[in-house]
Parts: sequence; structure tokens; C-alpha cells
Amino acid sequence: MALTERQPFPLEAVDELRGLVRGGVLLPGETGYDDARRIWNGLIDCYPAIILRARGANDVMQGVRFAREYDLEIAVKGGGHNVSGSAVCDGGLVLDCAEMQSVRIDPVAKTARVEPGAVLHDFDVEAQAYGLVTPLGFISTTGVAGLTLGGGFGYLSRKWGLTVDNLRSVDLVTATGELVHASETENPALFWAIRGGGGNFGVVTSFEFSLHKLAGPVLCGPIMYDLKDAPAVVRDVVAFMADAPDEVSCLVGLRNAPPAPFLPLAWHGKPVLAVTPIYVGDPDTGEAALAPLRAIGDPIVDAVAPRPYTVFQSLFDAAGLPGVRNYWQSHYFEELTEEAIDSICAHAARISTPESTIGLLTLGGAVADVPADATSYPHREAAWVVNIQSRWNDPETDEAQMDWARSLSLALEPHATGGVYVNFISERDDETQVRAAYGADTYDRLVDVKTTWDPDNVFHLNQNIPPRT
Repeated sequence: MALTERQPFPLEAVDELRGLVRGGVLLPGETGYDDARRIWNGLIDCYPAIILRARGANDVMQGVRFAREYDLEIAVKGGGHNVSGSAVCDGGLVLDCAEMQSVRIDPVAKTARVEPGAVLHDFDVEAQAYGLVTPLGFISTTGVAGLTLGGGFGYLSRKWGLTVDNLRSVDLVTATGELVHASETENPALFWAIRGGGGNFGVVTSFEFSLHKLAGPVLCGPIMYDLKDAPAVVRDVVAFMADAPDEVSCLVGLRNAPPAPFLPLAWHGKPVLAVTPIYVGDPDTGEAALAPLRAIGDPIVDAVAPRPYTVFQSLFDAAGLPGVRNYWQSHYFEELTEEAIDSICAHAARISTPESTIGLLTLGGAVADVPADATSYPHREAAWVVNIQSRWNDPETDEAQMDWARSLSLALEPHATGGVYVNFISERDDETQVRAAYGADTYDRLVDVKTTWDPDNVFHLNQNIPPRT
């Protein structure tokens, strides 16, 4: 794609913008443009009119003002990992914050200041230098910004809550291009809304998090089973987790086995069940806590061992490499019934690509201790969240791969809460799913905040919550 007469702004305006910002400004056809427009989900292929590679809050402010002056849609890119592809757009302006990667740790106050281009690995390694952590996600290349704005959960959430439960404040560029601060005491309604409400209210240029002590190795790792054993094993894992201490978390995955070094070669590419626990605390204490889980069934391999936390956080990165086509569905469960487990296992047996996965994560614990209306993430009652990830490479099989995910989602609906996780929604404009992500009361409250802070719906390339007209 090259510049044409239909470019929605004069080139002199681009030159002026370049003089106002520290970061690069890219137009179609220029070096770096194609790399900058590509994101994690290979299903998304957009051509923005202009990309601003922001390097600070001023750049973001100038980008918003430029977009508003020339009536451009604004897409905001952090890690670019969101499955819906809202980090890019056709014909608009992309605020690419990927170069804003600073992570600053205060080990005395146990806080972190994180910029929106940082990914989980950036945050984890800096915090672990001081033996500190905060709850994040599962794939270390995920962006901190998008994860946080949707709520954020991971291996540490049963012990210390959601990512947003550990968020202390933000700096945010508004729809008018102004920089504001939000916390429990300053712009508290806005602060409530951004803790789960996504990118609807502005562009966060700095996150402040609380940190927790987690020094040394943690007891963690995968236990792999033949997929034919999955129904019985998953039932036993669910029963174990019902009474497990908050220090124990578990990710259950059904997929074709990756070529992992801890897995016998004969099992590479075969259908397997992976049960991956972690004990958040002293590994010696964890041995006793995880013993009943490790005694379940007849595993192919038990690779649970003390590991550095950052190593564990990167363990499954190869299962989420960029460029693959993605389509996801999700559900929350107060309990995983036998019927739901049977449906999950039956659909797992029909996985047709090496990359597709059905993931089941334990919630509860500290997540459930926070009142449902304390943040705009409302699903505090859920004990499990299921993410159906269809991943493939051949564009000719798009519909078939999406149908596999949709069919399991439909089968699970009668057993689920009716809620969905906003960060797992694949469609950009599905109002039904967005409402399901929040529930009626939270959604209405978010509309009030949206109407106050973005009445023109400038930030609508997201799981959008339109303002009142």
C-alpha cells in the first residue's frame, strides 16, 4: 500500500507531527511500516493511514490530537497480543506504544511503574531481581497493558488476586489529548472503570502496581497424561482444587503434545492432557500440598520441580507464537460439572491442528475475596475459566476452525455462568458478548463513566462500551 491522493491528511501535517514527538511516524510504504502494522493474531491484516511509535506520554497526547483534528479512528497497540486485533485498524491512526517498555521497581515501597509497551517477561524479570512479583498472565510475551485493562489473571491470582486488584494508579491520556492521573482518591470513577473496562476510557501511559514477596524457586511444572485418561483425571483435579489452599493454582490444558524436552519423543504430536500446578511459596511446603494432585492417575511424565518463577512464566510461550491465525471462545464456571468435563474432553479429541488448545484455569481464592463491584471486573464468583483457543495456519480452513471453537462453546453454555472474559472475545463488535463480559449493573456503570470521559466515543476500537447519546 502506498500514499495516494486519498490520504486523509496533508503531508505538511505529518511533518509538523514529527516535529512534536520523540517517536517515529510511519506512513504506508515507508521502512518499518509493514512490521509495525503486524500483530500477534495472524488472522488480522490491517493497513493504517499512519502509525505513531510513541516513546512517552507527550507522543500519545499529540497522536490523539492529530487523530481528532483529521477525524481518524484511533487504535492503541501495546503488546499487540489481543485476539480481537483491536491494536490496529484500516485507514486510521495506530498509537504504537511498543517502544514504551520501561519497568521501574521500588523494592522498599514494593511498587512497580510500568509503561504500556512492556510485556509480562519485562515486568517479571525486573521484579524478580528483588524477589518480588505481581499477578500477571500465562504467556510471557503478552502485553501488560491489555492484560491489566481487561482484569488480568494468572498463576498467582488465587494468592494475590487479579492484576487489577494490585493496580494502585495510572496516568492516562484522555479523548481530548490531556494527561490525567487516576487512583482510589483521584478520579476514582475513572480508576474503577479502567480496572476491567478495557481501553474504552483513554490511553494509559503508566501503570503503578503493588508487589509481593516471592523469592527463590517455586515448585511448579507440567504433569502429562494420555488424552484418553482426561475425563477421569480432570474430575479428580477439579475435586482436589475445591479444597486446595490459595497458594496452589493449576492450569489444565488439552492439546496435541508439543516437542517439549521433558516429554518422551514418542508422545510428541500426540493428544495429551497437561495438568500444570504451582505452589506459591516455599517448595518444601509445596511438596506436601501438591502430593495429592501428583498422585492422580497414571501420567506419562511428571515434570513438577523447583524452578525460577520467570522460567515457569515462559514455559508455554512456544504454544502462543505470533503469526498463527486465532479464534477464541470463553466461559466462566462456578463449578465444572461432569457433563461440562465430558464435552471438553470429547471436543479435545477432535482438535485438528497442532496449535489449538482448550485451557482450564482455577480461580477463586483471593479473586473471590474482593467484592464484585469493587472493580469493573465482575466475575468474582467463578471457580474456573475455560478458554477455547482455535489456532491454525491455512486460511482456507478459517470457518472450520472457528466452528470447532463455537461448537464447544455452545455445548458448555448450559453449565456456565453466562459471563465471558473480555480479553478472550475474538469479535470486535459483538455487543452481546461485551454485555456478558460485565453484566447489567457493571455495564450501566461503565456507560456512565464512558459518557463522562469519552462522550464522542473516540476510543471505540476495543470491546466497545458506547456512551449515552
